[in-house]
Amino acid sequence: MNRIVSAAIVMLILVPAMPSGEAISKQDRDAVVKYLTTMRDQVIAETEKLSDAQWNFKAGPDRWSVGEVVEHLALAESFLGEARQKVMAGPAPTAEQLAKAKGQDAVILKAIPDRTQKVQAPEPIQPKQRFGPRSKVMAAYRERRAQTLDYAQKTTDDLRSRIGDSPLGPLDAYQWLLFVAAHNERHLGQIREVKADPKFPKS
Repeated sequence: MNRIVSAAIVMLILVPAMPSGEAISKQDRDAVVKYLTTMRDQVIAETEKLSDAQWNFKAGPDRWSVGEVVEHLALAESFLGEARQKVMAGPAPTAEQLAKAKGQDAVILKAIPDRTQKVQAPEPIQPKQRFGPRSKVMAAYRERRAQTLDYAQKTTDDLRSRIGDSPLGPLDAYQWLLFVAAHNERHLGQIREVKADPKFPKS
């Protein structure tokens, strides 16, 4: 995981923010719902038909299997959802934070999926067989993404006027939803890297 990604997940818990009156637009809502849905569908398409040998294959002792990547995604989904709730309950952002957050959508969409730098994930979202068998890992991923999508589709929170700090700079609550989807895209790339390994089981 990129150092920015790892630090940003931790920072999301620490720096809360509050509304100043700007509601999420229909265009923004539609965009993030589509992004979250597309990434979910692609993860499922890449993993649901794998054999157990393929699901558990690791290219090296320090590499994650496909199964571990999906477990990490499920853990991160819940972790980020809980952190976002804390962001929504905190004090009002400054005008400077609001100004700096504008235009950060494109930064997230470029920086978070970038896998050129890799570091260890924070301990709470490291895969350690926390869910049990494969069926429960997939169920946890689906259920937690469904909760995120439900929030993105139905929330009346003023997401564009609630700010949390991060190594990328101040991000509004809508941008933290984009972060969730972009984090998924990042690890979708990792799943494809595992499957492209020359030693990946044929069946």
